[in-house]
Amino acid sequence: MNYRERREKVYSQMEEKSILILYSGEALHISADAYHHFEANRQFFYLTGIRRENMALVLEKCGEKLEETLYIEPVDPSVERWVGKKMTEEEAKEISGVEAVAVMDSLPSALDRIMTRKLPKKVYFDTYRHQMSDLPDYNAAKAQAFISAYPGIAVESIYPAVAALRMVKDADEVALTKEAVKVTEEALNHVLATLKPGMMEYQVQAEFEYKVKSLGADGMAFPTIAGSGINGTMLHYETNHDVCKENTLVLLDLGARVKGYNADITRTYPVSGKFTERQKQFYNIVLKANRSVAEMAKPGLTLKELNDHCKSVLAEGLIGLGLIEKEEEVGKYYMHGVSHHLGIDVHDVTVPEQAKLMPGMIITDEPGLYIDEEEIGIRIEDDLLITEDGCEVLSESIVRTVEEIEAKMKER
Repeated sequence: MNYRERREKVYSQMEEKSILILYSGEALHISADAYHHFEANRQFFYLTGIRRENMALVLEKCGEKLEETLYIEPVDPSVERWVGKKMTEEEAKEISGVEAVAVMDSLPSALDRIMTRKLPKKVYFDTYRHQMSDLPDYNAAKAQAFISAYPGIAVESIYPAVAALRMVKDADEVALTKEAVKVTEEALNHVLATLKPGMMEYQVQAEFEYKVKSLGADGMAFPTIAGSGINGTMLHYETNHDVCKENTLVLLDLGARVKGYNADITRTYPVSGKFTERQKQFYNIVLKANRSVAEMAKPGLTLKELNDHCKSVLAEGLIGLGLIEKEEEVGKYYMHGVSHHLGIDVHDVTVPEQAKLMPGMIITDEPGLYIDEEEIGIRIEDDLLITEDGCEVLSESIVRTVEEIEAKMKER
């Protein structure tokens, strides 16, 4: 991937006499010597290709051309004996394309020199906050410390500029997403070959995740949802501790992550290998909505328009079964949107200025019906790449019809 080209696009949107300071972050401490699994700041990863902790990228727009420096942890053999190899200067240059690489210890003095000699008027940080109740983000905390140290300097978030770029995927990003989808498909085929009554939901989860890891993926895009029976009606059910009973359905919302890029797929399978007639009725309504959204998706539309169309298809099916009398009642059985953007984040970045779909965007297509009184939860989710005149269903080959699923399970 051409990370320098991405940085140049961000640089072009920075004001004159400004700098960008972007940290990769630090692992969150749990207790004693235990730490949470580290996830690099997504903007840092997008602009450098690096997912290591304790690093920083500095872009300077105080002259006629882009000046950039990458700060990394020093290589220390005594530390490496405990935690493994650190990234070398040569590796950092090769991955990121940044020629100027220094150690993190030198960043404070470097910033002092920039502030006193180049006199920037504005400093950009990534100050994105998902909700007010969140714990302080590492980059936001660094921005606050900078404001305290330099109260006269304007601080602005770089997030909107990077988010706008991230919404449209380049060829390399599409290729990695396709790879993640392919791994997910192979792992789901493994689930179809092993699923049977009496399995615990966590065992179904384990079969999927074992296959994902055995195929060399990073791991899971998000915590696997394996909800059987009534649990399939809970949208973000992650407990996975119930028995998959005979003649019930199991809803699997899951995905592999490959080199930082995610698949997000949902399939609903009959635990016993065959759908009941009632399950088929609901399943085919959801399938019709799934296929209809994929046929409709194209540049110029909004996710709201796709969702409104999805609701009308689902409502028509439910009216036909006598569960509702008019379209506006569909919310009783379908209570989420049909789509979100997909990329480095599973629920990927969005900016209002790009509400309409554009070629290169990747979105999900995930209609569902959740019939609590019949303990039936069904969702069918695919990943769509928006093209010049429509979309490509990246997960098209993952079996989804009643006949395909039953035939695949019969092969066991």
